[in-house]
Amino acid sequence: MQDILPRHWAMIAIMGFVWGSTFLLIELALEGLTPLWLATGRIWFAVLLLTVIWGLRGFRLFHGETAYGRLAIASIGSSALPFFLISWGQQYVTSGFTGICMTAIALMILPLAHVFVPGEQMSLRKVFGFTMGFIGVVLLIGVDALESSGAELEFWGRLSVLGATVSYAVCSIIVRRLPPVDSLGLATMLLWFGAIVILPLALWVEGLPGAIDMRTAIVVVVLGCVSTAIANYLRVLVVREAGPTFMSLTNYQVPIWAVVMGALILGEPLPPTLLIALALILSGVGLSQYGALRRLFRGSASGT
Repeated sequence: MQDILPRHWAMIAIMGFVWGSTFLLIELALEGLTPLWLATGRIWFAVLLLTVIWGLRGFRLFHGETAYGRLAIASIGSSALPFFLISWGQQYVTSGFTGICMTAIALMILPLAHVFVPGEQMSLRKVFGFTMGFIGVVLLIGVDALESSGAELEFWGRLSVLGATVSYAVCSIIVRRLPPVDSLGLATMLLWFGAIVILPLALWVEGLPGAIDMRTAIVVVVLGCVSTAIANYLRVLVVREAGPTFMSLTNYQVPIWAVVMGALILGEPLPPTLLIALALILSGVGLSQYGALRRLFRGSASGT
């Protein structure tokens, strides 16, 4: 059992707040920037900062066997594609909705891991937790979203954000099946392939960006350097030092921060279905990870 230190708890709290506030920042940035250029700016600021940090550690990557093809697919599917889908979708949905959707990643990984990752089979408890969370996802999408043309755009916005969570989940399995690799190098390369793809795509689809006001520029820099680069580096440190199960505690913080900040700062509505979906998804994630989390806290308590 890996030792859980106070600084690990501090890093988990920081990541929960930073990632929970990311969707608020995206909402603000979209007021002055198109979705593709927002995703492009976020990725490029992040990858340049992480490359500097990685370079200071010697640019280590694979320790033996290489898998650049799978790494490229995982990179595009965990950076360029979801960043664009989230930016586009948030034109029509709230930041709180997006934050709750991100929590569903942990649920979507369950059936994928059951098929593709040895030793990760679904138990009855995990099936029940997945079902509970899936009901919450259905509530998020909504059955009445096609009643008008405006609602239809909202429906596609919801599916776009949900598509980002599916992309994250699939790429998590790909990353997990990669051969031995340096964690920081992996985090950096996962952004580099996406950065190379999204820049020409933004130029082709949206042309050169227009004039960007100072507030939008600051928000994009914060999204890239803090929400993407620094938070991902903290994630690497936590996973390496405290383990992936402890890292999963961020799943419970992100949607709460997203909903609270969206309501307090942007005045976003909090319909009952949104809160019910939040409760169902959090309960489903908690139930599916109950055994691992119980072992984690027992080990943490015995070490103090």
